[in-house]
Amino acid sequence: MSFRNAPQAVEHDVDKSALFSPEIREAIDAHIAKYPPEWKQSAVMPALSIVQDANGGWLTTELMDDVAAYLDMPAVSVYEVATFYGMYDLTPQGRHKVCVCNSISCMLNGSEELIEHVEHKYGVKVGETTSDGRFTLKEVECLGACRDAPAVLLDKVYHEKLTPESLDKLIDGLE
Repeated sequence: MSFRNAPQAVEHDVDKSALFSPEIREAIDAHIAKYPPEWKQSAVMPALSIVQDANGGWLTTELMDDVAAYLDMPAVSVYEVATFYGMYDLTPQGRHKVCVCNSISCMLNGSEELIEHVEHKYGVKVGETTSDGRFTLKEVECLGACRDAPAVLLDKVYHEKLTPESLDKLIDGLE
């Protein structure tokens, strides 16, 4: 077993001021400031979220490379984070994301019924986007709302104790 006392830093030969807009750099820098200078890589998750939001809800390899360069970390480390967590998308998404929890509490309380309902009513399978680009249906791991299952994360808002009818109301309210 080993314990790393310092992060694996990689110097990238790039002008960091050219990587992102000033607003994006400012937002990332606010997260970097929360950590000691040698641990700025700890801001990788918020940095990926900021960049993903600015890119219409998904990450390209080039954007992940830019995050790696900005945080002085190996690109592969950024790829590992982006591919491990379900909150990051590596393909274009709909204008909205409908994320249905598939963990045991939600499954036992109707999440599979919610998924089947959305697939049939809106003609979209898990991992697909509606033909009009309105939303992408995702099946995700635990949303941490087991007490009030089934849970759905609609964009960045949690909704609990959903039925097919109440989920329809939420989806129908999307532009």
